[in-house]
Amino acid sequence: MAVRAVRGAVQLERDEAGHMEEQVGALLTAVLERNDLVTDDLISIWFTATTDLHSDFPAAAARKLGIVDVPLICAQELDIEGALPRVVRILAHIESDRPRAEIAHVYLGAAAALRKDIAQ
Repeated sequence: MAVRAVRGAVQLERDEAGHMEEQVGALLTAVLERNDLVTDDLISIWFTATTDLHSDFPAAAARKLGIVDVPLICAQELDIEGALPRVVRILAHIESDRPRAEIAHVYLGAAAALRKDIAQ
């Protein structure tokens, strides 16, 4: 079994804890489903949030999904002028037999504009 990395992002409509939980939960669920993963396949998840998000830690959504024994960390994204606002990104390290080219990276909603080079 190989260690792989899977990326993803979602843009929030507003900075509210419940909305963040819903949207980040949807992102994590999509990453798991599109890559045929279960929680035991997760090694760690790194979350970043743009500087305009303050309502909660994105990792809290993972805990509410039942991802409780996986190391999680949150960090602040670079504050670049003109960057897409209210974005949560993830970098998940996983165990998978899939070749690197077959890993499905997930960019939901308006965040798809961040990686037009990755087929959704």
